[in-house]
Amino acid sequence: MRIREMHERLPPGLREAVDEFSRHLAVVEGRSEHTVRAYTGDVVSLLDHAAYEGRSSVAELDITLLRGWLAARMGSGAARTSQARRAASVRAFTGWAHRTGRTPTDVGAQLATPRAHRNLPTVLRADQAATLVTASPRSYRSATAESRNNAGCPSDAERADGAGSGRGGIGGGSVLEVRDRAVLELLYATGIRVSELCNLDRSDVDHARQVVRVFGKGAKERAVPFGHPARRALDDWLRRGRPELVARGSRDALFLGVKGGRLQPTVVRRIVAGAARAAGLPHTRPHDLRHSAATHLLDGGADLRAVQELLGHSSLASTQIYTHVSTERLRTAFNQAHPRA
Repeated sequence: MRIREMHERLPPGLREAVDEFSRHLAVVEGRSEHTVRAYTGDVVSLLDHAAYEGRSSVAELDITLLRGWLAARMGSGAARTSQARRAASVRAFTGWAHRTGRTPTDVGAQLATPRAHRNLPTVLRADQAATLVTASPRSYRSATAESRNNAGCPSDAERADGAGSGRGGIGGGSVLEVRDRAVLELLYATGIRVSELCNLDRSDVDHARQVVRVFGKGAKERAVPFGHPARRALDDWLRRGRPELVARGSRDALFLGVKGGRLQPTVVRRIVAGAARAAGLPHTRPHDLRHSAATHLLDGGADLRAVQELLGHSSLASTQIYTHVSTERLRTAFNQAHPRA
């Protein structure tokens, strides 16, 4: 059953509680739209289970019911990472319910988090990353148009962004080619998330210091430096490309779509995937460029704490996964090259 249907059939007391919790996440805690949607969906699922068990108010929740709900999800084949997120969602909800007087105690405080199995992230070699960000936008836009024609109708994102078009031709490449180059260079140079890239405004870029101001998860602000190739690509986009796409609704958005609105994450994912395809690389996502940037910084001797700050990780444990990647790469090189391996 879909979350919306579960929500509509909840008893009034439970439905009001989850709606208030969702607003709290978005307005008070400043959580991202993705986090609000995920946490709200988890809590709706929990409360639907509670209603099935005969509970009609948040005050009737207990640790046995919470554990039973998690066990049911695990029994349906849910991944351990999903279970860990569900446990975090429930603890956030019960903590909020207790603070707002809806429950006498925080029943979720006793809920253990299933240990999530973490696969090592996909990381490009430094030469592969360089090949991807310098891939000819014209070649991968042509490849995208060709594959789209072979597959049938374009997606909404492709139609919205004019995939395969040479919109607004300017000297040295189309407007979209100039934009795509800046997108690729900035993603790899900074390691920022795709949502952070799309939310950048022109005022967030300090050209003199070569630093971009980023608002990450929880609206936390950080400053991230970028190098000369990204600066040149950004200057080119702002000088020759962006003015060609500006429309009434553009406002101060740094990157624009073909209709002048703020560039969407779906379009950025297509840009990265197309560049990887043109470079002869496996399917690559914007987050893979983030993984690669972090790993290459550590490979080059950067301090782990500095990389944590650049990536906007609240916990050092999230950044330490890249040290494992570097170790694995070192072990592979050792096995291949050392005579006593």
